[in-house]
Amino acid sequence: MTRWHSIVIALLYVCISGLSHAQEKPLIRIGAKVFSEQRILAQMTAQYLQSKGYRTRVVAGLGSTVARSAQENGELDLNWEYTGTSLFAYNNQTEVLPPDESLARVRELDAAKGLIWLEPSRFSNTYALAVPREVAERDGITTISDLARVVNDTDEPHLIAFDIEFANRPDGLAPLVKRYNLQLTRNEVRQMDPGLVYTALRNAQVYAGLVYTTDGRLDEFDLVLLEDDRQYFPDYTAAPVIRRDVLQANPELADLLAPLARLLDDDTMRSLNARVDIGHETPSAVAADFLRQHDLI
Repeated sequence: MTRWHSIVIALLYVCISGLSHAQEKPLIRIGAKVFSEQRILAQMTAQYLQSKGYRTRVVAGLGSTVARSAQENGELDLNWEYTGTSLFAYNNQTEVLPPDESLARVRELDAAKGLIWLEPSRFSNTYALAVPREVAERDGITTISDLARVVNDTDEPHLIAFDIEFANRPDGLAPLVKRYNLQLTRNEVRQMDPGLVYTALRNAQVYAGLVYTTDGRLDEFDLVLLEDDRQYFPDYTAAPVIRRDVLQANPELADLLAPLARLLDDDTMRSLNARVDIGHETPSAVAADFLRQHDLI
């Protein structure tokens, strides 16, 4: 090989390396809250974007306010968020709106903070109160008003479990108790990790508990969701929320994530959650299997 050939090859290598570097996609930092659904969604998003050439990092185990603050401060790029959480916990709204209006409102409020709501999923993981089926049938409980009647009209204590975050949120326990005139003493409220609420219900350690409507343990543990007859719980439609500057730099992300969001409805999310919470599969494995089934990776 002549010296000239060596120079040409070296120049080509530099050009190709520079082109490769220029085309390298950025790191997308994805937040995940403490429960299984959030970990699945984060893993699903991370693996899907990796297949499109993006580098990703999942930061899991976050409380809602921590995840939100991190995103507003530029420490996270993307979170799967819920309309009700943004309205009440982050934006201090008080009006319960229909799903379409809730989405429109959070888009407006969060855009002012540099956060963009992309196309939403088709599931709403709202809160509900649940009791074991045996309790529901024995005490004739089908609504939250029925629960309040039993709690208020009997002298024996009725322990009700709430996750710690809900018990202390402005849209959580305090206004729920007020709406239903639920006369709970401090000793009747049990605050615990969200996953432990289901275990406590299954083991009859509490009378009722706060659950999520897309949780896979509802059917497995034979729990009855109580009708929210005074319409307290708002809509909690989930959607990917991204920082505006990240989206402006990578506008294709909106179109990339839309097909993923459209695949996720209530039944699908409950099934995926069950594989983690009951089947003890990892969120990463469940996410990968889902993406492969739908030819997304």
